[in-house]
Amino acid sequence: MKNLFLSILLLLSFATFSQSRTDAATTGPEKGSLVIVGGGTRTPEIMGRFIELAGGADASIVVIPTAIGADEYDEEGIKERWKGFGANNIIVRHTKDKEVADSKDFTSAINSASAVWFDGGRQWRLVDSYKDTETERSFWGVLERGGVIGGSSAGATIQGSYLARGDTKNNQIMMGDHEEGFGFIKNIAIDQHVLARNRQFDLFDILKKRPELLGIGIDESTAIIVKGDQFEVLGESYVLIYDQSFWSREGSDLKNLPPANSQFYFLREGDRYNMRRREMIVDDE
Repeated sequence: MKNLFLSILLLLSFATFSQSRTDAATTGPEKGSLVIVGGGTRTPEIMGRFIELAGGADASIVVIPTAIGADEYDEEGIKERWKGFGANNIIVRHTKDKEVADSKDFTSAINSASAVWFDGGRQWRLVDSYKDTETERSFWGVLERGGVIGGSSAGATIQGSYLARGDTKNNQIMMGDHEEGFGFIKNIAIDQHVLARNRQFDLFDILKKRPELLGIGIDESTAIIVKGDQFEVLGESYVLIYDQSFWSREGSDLKNLPPANSQFYFLREGDRYNMRRREMIVDDE
C-alpha cells in the first residue's frame, strides 16, 4: 500500500512537471504571420516583406497609431507614408475608449483586413485602449484568416505575452504596472532599440524573476518574421536571444562564458530560430 501511494505521488509530480513545461513553451500563432521590428528606420526590405505577407500593394492594411499618445492623427499623412512603402489601401483606426473599441463600427475594418500594423510609442497605451475588447479579438481574427500583424518599437513589444517596459511612469522600468501584452507569441518578453540604446542587459530584470520566459531583444532597423513557432531575422542589425544557453558560429568550447542565466547571443539576417525548442535552426552543410 505504501509503495502504491508513493507511485501515485510520483505520477502526480511528473504530470505537474510535464504540464509546467508545456505551459512554459514559447509558441507563435497557429495561423498567419508576425513582423516584429525593433524600432528605428522602417527599411524598404522589412516593409516590403510585411506588405507581401499582407497580400500585396492593394491588400487592406489597418494602421493603429495609438501608442504614440495623441488624441487625433493625420490620417492622410499616415496614408501617404504607407504609399511610400508601396501600400495603397490603408485604413487608420484609433481610440482611447474601450467602449468604442468594443463597437462594430470600429472593428468592421479590422474584420475585413488582411493586415494590422502597430506604430511605436508606449505599449501600455495599446493595452489601455484595446486589451480584452472586440478589437483585440479582431486582431486575432486577422491571424486566423492567414493574415499578418506587424509593429515597430512599442508595436513589437505588445505582440509578446509579457509586456516589457510597460510602466506608465517610465520606459526604463522593465516590470511595471502593465505586464500583459496581446500574446501573439506565448511565454516571451520582447524588447526593442536594444543595441542602439545599450539595453542589452535590461531583459535580465524580467528573466531573473520570470525564468520560464524566452527573452528576445531586437535592434533598430531589424525584424523577426514569425511563422508558427519559428522566426527568421531580417534587417541591418542584430537580434539578441536570452534562452539560458549560448550559440556561436565558431563554437563555444573555448569561451569563458558567464552563468547560463546571464547569457545572451546574437543572430543576424538570415538566421532562423525555433522558439518552442529554444534553439537555432542550423541547415546541414
